[in-house]
Amino acid sequence: MKKVLLFLLMMVAISSTFAQDATRPGPQPAPETGEKFRIGMAGFSFLKVDLDKALATMQKVDVHYLCIKDFHLPFNSTDEQIAAFHAKLKEKGVTGYAVGPIYMKSEAEIDKAFEYAKRVGVKLIIGVPNYDLLPYVDKKVKEYGFNYAIHLHGPDIATYQDAEEVWKHVKDLDPRIGMCLDIGHDTRNGKDPVADLKKYQSRVFDIHIKDVTGRTKLGYSLEVGRGIIDFPALVKMLRKVGYSGVCSIEHEINMNDPFMGIAEDIGYLRGVIRTTKK
Repeated sequence: MKKVLLFLLMMVAISSTFAQDATRPGPQPAPETGEKFRIGMAGFSFLKVDLDKALATMQKVDVHYLCIKDFHLPFNSTDEQIAAFHAKLKEKGVTGYAVGPIYMKSEAEIDKAFEYAKRVGVKLIIGVPNYDLLPYVDKKVKEYGFNYAIHLHGPDIATYQDAEEVWKHVKDLDPRIGMCLDIGHDTRNGKDPVADLKKYQSRVFDIHIKDVTGRTKLGYSLEVGRGIIDFPALVKMLRKVGYSGVCSIEHEINMNDPFMGIAEDIGYLRGVIRTTKK
């Protein structure tokens, strides 16, 4: 009798466990799923990491958009190599949405970049052309029908230091020529990236997400949420202006082993997205 009772008690316990499993909620979708903008990765984050490790990292953090750098897909790649590259991305649920940043110091280099983007199958180039080449960029944009986003670099180089400077150089060009708003570098040049997103929204085609320690050249990159950038205000402004491009994490520290930092960047940004929803 005792054995029968023990058996019945065990069956009740097992049944209860199965019942709990059957009603256990699954994981929630990424908080940006309902937003117009998407979270991605800037390929430069993986400067010292091979493509397989980069894609494995993106899969683990549930990020699906990559801005392609030439150290993972060289300019001289064959069509077969490009197809194999895209197949590898697809296997990990990743889409290459743009190429760059690409520095361009001659018309030949501009030609090469546009043809590369066409062969890769993207319609957004993140570029850094010499000032005098902007009329030629304008010509190529009209020819190819691509968007061209000039990457701003803060006080570290003499050209395109912040969003205002990019705007001054592109405002009279084809409307498909705009900027990659690097919020860290914009901040390090003493500007407010949230205000700049609002002001120049019509020409913001890509955004690089990072945090920084200060508003001068002495400020440096660190994990998102540890610096001075107001990310709740940024997310609210992304919604207000209806930004529909990619916000790509550009992780620039501990580049030999960036994985934990990237996870922190994305976790913090997603937390802000979730907690600022109305």
